[in-house]
Amino acid sequence: MTIDVEDYYQVSAFETHVSRDTWCARPSRIDRNLRRILDILDEHGVSATFFTLGWVAERHSDLIRELVRRGHELASHGYAHVRVNRQTRQAFLEDAHRTKSLLEDVAGVAIQGYRAASYSIDDSTPWAHEVLRETGHRYSSSVYPIRHDHYGEPEAPRFAFNPIPGDDAFIEVPISTIDVRARRLPCGGGGYFRLYPYLVSRWAFKRLNHIEGVSGIFYFHPWEIDPEQPRISGLSAKTRFRHYLNLARMEARWRRLLSDFHWDRMDRIFLLPSIAPASQESV
Repeated sequence: MTIDVEDYYQVSAFETHVSRDTWCARPSRIDRNLRRILDILDEHGVSATFFTLGWVAERHSDLIRELVRRGHELASHGYAHVRVNRQTRQAFLEDAHRTKSLLEDVAGVAIQGYRAASYSIDDSTPWAHEVLRETGHRYSSSVYPIRHDHYGEPEAPRFAFNPIPGDDAFIEVPISTIDVRARRLPCGGGGYFRLYPYLVSRWAFKRLNHIEGVSGIFYFHPWEIDPEQPRISGLSAKTRFRHYLNLARMEARWRRLLSDFHWDRMDRIFLLPSIAPASQESV
């Protein structure tokens, strides 16, 4: 179970409408939404991994420390949600190092995981995993092995793999997909979870667990349980549809998912004791 900690105005699809220079002037919803997520996870006895922007951690340090106190894993989402494939290797190295150090200073725990903004580690960034290894990360969850107009690496492995030749210690854990009749379908959360009927998502995760014998990766954002968030003006019809679709139904669906499967932190499933796929109904 993973949460990408970013506010509603920080999503990549809004980059041309919301300048990073204006982020501080926007009404923040992250404290309210993240505390609700933490309370719901407590109700279900679930520990999760929170891929957190350094920008958010700087401004909500008490909240970040609280999620660690509640037993969740803190991981990096980069500093300001800049896509990896829009950075040079050196800029990415500096951003990854800066954010890891910042999160560790705020929370007092080692940061092992990283998730790229908009799953932007792909075939155009062959150096990205090496940079993450160099900056002290142990795993990444930054590849989405599908074809999409904003992200995706459809030829990538579907399950956890070692992306650096000769290095068995660092792993990439892609977002979950299923193959149906030679067609690959996304099922790992986000907008797809809000689009599909809940039973489709439940079927997909049961297929991953019971037929393929692997753990699945689910992700969402705090703003997805917040139908009252401020609306961004000037968006295209496609962007509006993707961002605002079924926000009012998201929390109830997510609660069902928490009840229907066993969930845990990324580090516990994939770093201890190995990256061997789970055999139980657990994601």
